[in-house]
Amino acid sequence: MKKPIFKRVVLKLSGEALQGRLGYGIDYEVTASIARQIKDSKKLGVDIAIVIGGGNIFRGVSGSVKGIDRASADYMGMLATVINGLALQDALEKNGVFTRVQTAIAMQQLAEPYIRRRAIRHMEKGRVVIFVGGTGNPYFTTDTTAALRAVEIGADVILKATKVDGVYSSDPVKNKRAQKYEELRYIDVLKKGLKVMDTTAISLCMDNNLPIVVFNMMKEGNIKKVITGEKIGTIVKG
Repeated sequence: MKKPIFKRVVLKLSGEALQGRLGYGIDYEVTASIARQIKDSKKLGVDIAIVIGGGNIFRGVSGSVKGIDRASADYMGMLATVINGLALQDALEKNGVFTRVQTAIAMQQLAEPYIRRRAIRHMEKGRVVIFVGGTGNPYFTTDTTAALRAVEIGADVILKATKVDGVYSSDPVKNKRAQKYEELRYIDVLKKGLKVMDTTAISLCMDNNLPIVVFNMMKEGNIKKVITGEKIGTIVKG
């Protein structure tokens, strides 16, 4: 068995990743696949925390464009991440993976409040921690949440799970000549305006020298491959 090159990781999942081929909501075959991949990765002895988005249910920015107050729209988006987090928790626990959901917005009946030291303790006990509710503040994306939580819990890397196999110079679906990058520097991502993570998240990673690996989650087994150091996707670092 290959050994992991990371001790603690933050897996960033978009809400859209959970909807699979559906136009909206949660594809339970996809959540089951993610749960299986996480279970296999946990066998390597790696601490895993997850930050999940809510775009498959409601996206704050889109809501504000349609006339909803931006702060209210962002709070609605944060609530969508809670729904996704609970769905993923259910899939993980059906696969025998002990989990805890921690939320930045208090809701005692559903999840623990986010407490940094408690989250670290859960991971030390072998549990997967799912962070929901964003940062608890409007105007911040779940990309920024992933960067913030990763720095707070001392993660070695952010694994950004997407539907494509890395970062391209333009949309590879629309442009067949789009160039794939094997490795990028933080500053290049910012200068080129590449859609890796938002600028706040990239800046936070750059300030704390926290690498980001962007990879295709839809191919089962890729999470484990990234953790064991196989060269897939795109790595963003100093």
